[in-house]
Amino acid sequence: MIPKLRQACAPFRLATDDVDLLRAQFREFLGLIPLLYCILAANVCAVVAASWHIDNHVLARLVPAAFCTVALTRALWWWRRKYAHFSDAEIVRYMRSTSILAGVMAMVVVAWILLLYPLGTPADRSAFVFFIAITEIGCMFCLGPVRSAALSVAAIGIFPTSLYFVLADSSRMWVQSAILGFVGGGMVLVLIRHNRSFAELIHSQRDLRVRQLETERLSEENRHIALTDALSGLPNRRALIARLEDLHERSIAHPVSVAILIVDLDGFKQVNDTFGHEVGDTIIRRVSHAFAERVPEQALLFRMGGDEFAILCEGPAAREDARGVAAALLDLLAHPVRLAVHEFQLGASIGMAVSEGGEVDPWELLRQADTAMYRAKSEGGSGLLAYDPSMDDGRLRRKLLEAEIRIGLERGEFDVHYQPLVDAKTGTVVAVEALARWSGRLAGPLGPDEFIPIAESSGQIHALGLFVLDRACTELADWPDLKLNVNVSPAQFRHPRFEQEVKAVLARTAFPPERLQLEITEGYLIDNPDRANRTIASFCELGVRVALDDFGSGFASIGYLRKYPFSTIKIDRSLSSGLGSDPRASMLITGMVHLANGLDMVVTAEGVENERQAKLLRLAGCHELQGYHFGVPAPLSELGLGGSARARAASA
Repeated sequence: MIPKLRQACAPFRLATDDVDLLRAQFREFLGLIPLLYCILAANVCAVVAASWHIDNHVLARLVPAAFCTVALTRALWWWRRKYAHFSDAEIVRYMRSTSILAGVMAMVVVAWILLLYPLGTPADRSAFVFFIAITEIGCMFCLGPVRSAALSVAAIGIFPTSLYFVLADSSRMWVQSAILGFVGGGMVLVLIRHNRSFAELIHSQRDLRVRQLETERLSEENRHIALTDALSGLPNRRALIARLEDLHERSIAHPVSVAILIVDLDGFKQVNDTFGHEVGDTIIRRVSHAFAERVPEQALLFRMGGDEFAILCEGPAAREDARGVAAALLDLLAHPVRLAVHEFQLGASIGMAVSEGGEVDPWELLRQADTAMYRAKSEGGSGLLAYDPSMDDGRLRRKLLEAEIRIGLERGEFDVHYQPLVDAKTGTVVAVEALARWSGRLAGPLGPDEFIPIAESSGQIHALGLFVLDRACTELADWPDLKLNVNVSPAQFRHPRFEQEVKAVLARTAFPPERLQLEITEGYLIDNPDRANRTIASFCELGVRVALDDFGSGFASIGYLRKYPFSTIKIDRSLSSGLGSDPRASMLITGMVHLANGLDMVVTAEGVENERQAKLLRLAGCHELQGYHFGVPAPLSELGLGGSARARAASA
């Protein structure tokens, strides 16, 4: 019985468990409560006017006057607080007190009307029924946001009054009573549905707000991830660009002074190649943490990627602050980095660029700092170098040469020279290496040491390399006893169509694939090990041999012999030149030859400049020799190879 009673009374209790709904109900209620009291006062005044002739001063005048005074006072009190801030505790207290007060005032109004009812004429009584109906309905409408208060008014005011009027006056008021009860019941249903819809709306708004907050949180997390280097936890290059662009916008209206340092670690690549990326990553984290401790609060530290960092200083003393930071970092790197049982000695090449009291150009500032850093590295590293406009002279020359290379390829200014490779035992020329030469340049010939690096950095090495391959295959087509070696740049090797283009050249020139050998260095193997393995295997299936060039000059070349299907290794000229003066060079070459023999590979020694070196290389077991001792690079017609090979080709 008690649980059912509690369930029946539940709609009349104020629900305080949903704070968002409670606040929304109070905001609605706060705007209607002054209107509620004004409606009460106006209807009471209307009843007084209708019952003024009744000779009962207490009921007809004194009670309504007191009621109107209280109602209007409350209306004024609430109106003055319509913009006030209420705490959750105050909201609960005011809504509970309002629910109680609404029931009390409903009882007062009902009691007052019922006491007046017997004293009035039949016309007065009809007016009483009308006024009590519109009063109760108006109150329920204004109390709609607070369901408990509205239902209290309905329960106390409408339904008991309707029952009273049915029984009064020998049931002559039953029609009015039935209408009052019917309208009251309808209002209750509308009230319940309105409250349910209002609650659903608030819950939907809350869910939407929660989703918006979650979206904003995820967006902020994504932004943080996008602007943060995953390895070091420092802001990344994108964050630096965003900061510089912000400075650019600010500098348009108010000139600012900015200095940027680009820090490149000296010696890190060798450590990374020798000990592996895991050790390299650990060192980067250590260095990042150490840098962060020494960069002052007014400066910002960024990791640009790899072993490169940037420091941004702002303010009138930006130049001096940047120099101080650079000195602190160089002093830090003067001490070795200890990791487990190893000590790694690093350095730093630091370039500085400054924009003082003017508009900040982010990309130009970065370019200047980069230029200064590369100049510092080229001068030995481990130092700070500030940007100077004279540093751009080399850059302008590179830009000019890039354009000249493109035009030179179109005009046919390039040529191919060949350097012979001889059999170590017989001294017979068995192959030639094709080398690009820019002999037809309008401004005069330029050596490969100057134009090859520019062609590689500008992406034109691919076209130049294909030209050399095509020309060499064409010129050697009538020399069936000679094999052809062609150097391949890492940029060519990683080109997605390189294999197809080599096949196309061989098909067009009818050059046998087994006579062609491509030479690559370990740089491409380090950067793209999986793709390199697939590409080398593809050439081997075609019949083209692949040689590992400059063997012995890198850090992990021995491991490549087992991993990749090379047919030949070419011993670097730095080892050949050491023969006779450095006993270790002879031991290393002998070991390399034994290793290559075990893997069924041909060994070619480069850089042979005299007969003594040639003799020692023969004794070491090299199969082929190459160098100025046997011939300098020259056009094919000037190599003095004789006509036997061509004659044999003609007779065939």
